[in-house]
Amino acid sequence: MKKINKLFNVIGAIALSTQVSAESIKTDIDLWPEIPAAIAVDPVLEKKLDTLMAKMSLAQKVGQMVQAEITWVTPKDVKKYHLGSVLNGGGTFLHGDRNASVSDWVSFMDELYLASMDTSDGGLAIPVTYGIDAVHGNNKFIGATIFPHNIGLGAARNPELIYKIGEATAKEVLLAGIDWTFAPTLAVARDDRWGRTYESYSEDPDIVALYAKEMIEGLQGKAGTKQFLDDDHIYATAKHWVGDGGTDKGIDQGDNLDSEKDLIAHHASGYFPAIKSGIQSIMASHNMWHGDRLHGSHYLLNDVLKGKLNFDGFIVGDWNSHGKVKGCRNDSCAQAINAGLDMFMVVEDWQAFITNTIAQVESGEVSMARIDDAVRRILRVKMRSGLFDKGLPSTRKYANQSQYLGAPKHKAIARQAVRESLVLLKNNNNLLPLSPNANILVAGDGADNMSKQTGGWTINWTGEGNKKSDFPGGSSIYDGIKSAVESAGGKTQLSPNGSFTEKPDVAIVVFGENPYAEWIGDIKSIAYQQHSQRDAKLLESLKSQNIPVVALFLSGRPLWMNRVINASDAFVAAWLPGSEGVGVSDVIFTNKQGDVQYDFTGKLSFSWPKYASQVVLNRGDSNYDPLFAYGFGLTYQDKVNLGQLSQENDFTFAQSNNSPYVVMKGRTHESWHYQVRTNQETLDVHTPMVTTKGFTMIEADHQIQGDAKEFTWHGNQAVDLVISSSWYREDLSGYLANQSALTFDIRTEQKPKGPVLINMGCGAKKCGAIDISEQLKKFPLHSWQKVSIDLLCFANAGVEFERSSAPFIISAKDSVKLRLANVQYTPAQAKTANIQCSQ
Repeated sequence: MKKINKLFNVIGAIALSTQVSAESIKTDIDLWPEIPAAIAVDPVLEKKLDTLMAKMSLAQKVGQMVQAEITWVTPKDVKKYHLGSVLNGGGTFLHGDRNASVSDWVSFMDELYLASMDTSDGGLAIPVTYGIDAVHGNNKFIGATIFPHNIGLGAARNPELIYKIGEATAKEVLLAGIDWTFAPTLAVARDDRWGRTYESYSEDPDIVALYAKEMIEGLQGKAGTKQFLDDDHIYATAKHWVGDGGTDKGIDQGDNLDSEKDLIAHHASGYFPAIKSGIQSIMASHNMWHGDRLHGSHYLLNDVLKGKLNFDGFIVGDWNSHGKVKGCRNDSCAQAINAGLDMFMVVEDWQAFITNTIAQVESGEVSMARIDDAVRRILRVKMRSGLFDKGLPSTRKYANQSQYLGAPKHKAIARQAVRESLVLLKNNNNLLPLSPNANILVAGDGADNMSKQTGGWTINWTGEGNKKSDFPGGSSIYDGIKSAVESAGGKTQLSPNGSFTEKPDVAIVVFGENPYAEWIGDIKSIAYQQHSQRDAKLLESLKSQNIPVVALFLSGRPLWMNRVINASDAFVAAWLPGSEGVGVSDVIFTNKQGDVQYDFTGKLSFSWPKYASQVVLNRGDSNYDPLFAYGFGLTYQDKVNLGQLSQENDFTFAQSNNSPYVVMKGRTHESWHYQVRTNQETLDVHTPMVTTKGFTMIEADHQIQGDAKEFTWHGNQAVDLVISSSWYREDLSGYLANQSALTFDIRTEQKPKGPVLINMGCGAKKCGAIDISEQLKKFPLHSWQKVSIDLLCFANAGVEFERSSAPFIISAKDSVKLRLANVQYTPAQAKTANIQCSQ
């Protein structure tokens, strides 16, 4: 989907014992089970398909095989090109408006539907289907119920709850006039470095298989009953077929090297109950299996999935992934068609794809039989799901019924899911449960942070930058604590940095990973904050003041964090609980009378590492030696004190080279671009010059033509000049480990009249705020000078170099004119930097 970062060479990487080389792989179809058809062949429906397809031209058939992205398609296009489907990506919004209302969505669904059913140009009336990533609730919509991510649900061990979540999600999708979700994810994550680990229910395929059935039946209804695909349900997608959770080194979209036997046992096991439950679509995976892209694998798509497993729905591609198949482009891929892919998520280049596919059929490169198989499968699902009969989306049962968006019944289910997903890993001296009639300090940057507690795939793709106001009716973890404590006569102090005016009886510290999605979340080490140790220091500071500490850890995976656990009296894995943070306080506090309200019931669905080197740690491994084993989870009945843990990090990196990382040299590094941010807007800049209110950027020269920029702040508003990207992240932690400094050449053209701040990205925010204005005032005008700042200064301020979102930001409000060149991370310069910081 997007560029995968180059890897550092990792020392001590653990290889899966069952992996074999790509050259030696041999397939054996007999290893796969034969799945009986979930839905009996309907002769009446098949006859309708025969009749309809006999009327379709080649262009109309190919159009049905195309799914275009909302940014690059209009209702007129749907009519003209007979498009089968439209989707919106995780980072796009209806008409670019993240606040689009339910009625706006329904109106657009009507437009698409009417376009697809318009026969005025001689076309056929075939309803378009719309797909959306409703992966933990209808998470695209502001105000929707956001359920815990799958990793938390796996810890809950409650199949009935999963069914209820599916039912609730279906209703919240239907109210927008949408009929299809790209869920559930049936990945079995085997390497916690993978950025999509939180989308996996468990490292154990048994839980994934159990939940697959329940979620699919909740979304679609039970096959063989009147409820199947009725007006209360949508059709679902099992994804990503197959092996996405087992790629080498946990690299998203990477290569799965498992033997076929292990591919079946670990990664395909969730698909068997999915097919038995009548799943209607299955999404091909981005990853490879022994070097072959799944989108081009005839064996796994056609021979196995459609053949041995008797899947009679359609296989949909993932975001332009067909273009990664050898010999293919985004706009042309006969190989993937021939392999068995039915619907192509072409995103932007769909017109050329249609043209090229028609030519490939006419030339014989793609057979008409293969086209007919794809189209029959797509139309079969459309007929089964009632799209030919349900009429305009706005006339359907739940359309515009906004009362179902974040409905109290759905929120109650989500709150239950939060309670049951919490896993108590440490409770020394039985600190928990807490009495609400106490003075409670609530610290950490996750306590009142909805973006952090909901994680990726929430409103936008990565989940970054969401505000509390984006979750009307939702509750942060702090909201729940405050309500529980104050209603019982206690007192709360919210202080992210842990400061207080009155010494508390206990501190609850809420912290963890910042949100991410897909490969942006890939990491090379599972050591939490291994360089800055910011959260460990906060906990240690509180503990040193004889304050009991409860740690609530928000994350999409288990991480090695022994120092943090050592500094905690009680430690809770809270995962990514979603919009109903109040569920946390239900468990960690007694009621006013001192009685337990809800005990901990969550059990680890992922093994917790004892050592940082345990990047691959799964139940059943021959060398299995976790800190907390799969299935572990304390309750209030347990009287267990955890001893001191080793804090030695046994998993270190070797930087591949010691050359500087060039952020900007006139032009930015190829992965980044300039942004101009004010309080009102963020302007992406892809031109050499830009002028906006309060700020101007033009080209300048340092050593050669155009190798610098000149920035002018006019003094009438605060402006950030940011080197960033709306989607790209890069792991630059190796430069922090190499004691690098941020260095840049700067030339003062007009002395500053106020602060000039250097920052870096902290997710969607900025951190650092290092003021260089005094140095600039000392520099002679029109003379190039070098500034260097220890990267540790930014790490101490909260910058996560493992997923850099903006490697350089310069900000000012008052007037100043500067020229800038050669912005880079320079190894081994920290100790000689102009500005230095200690650990």
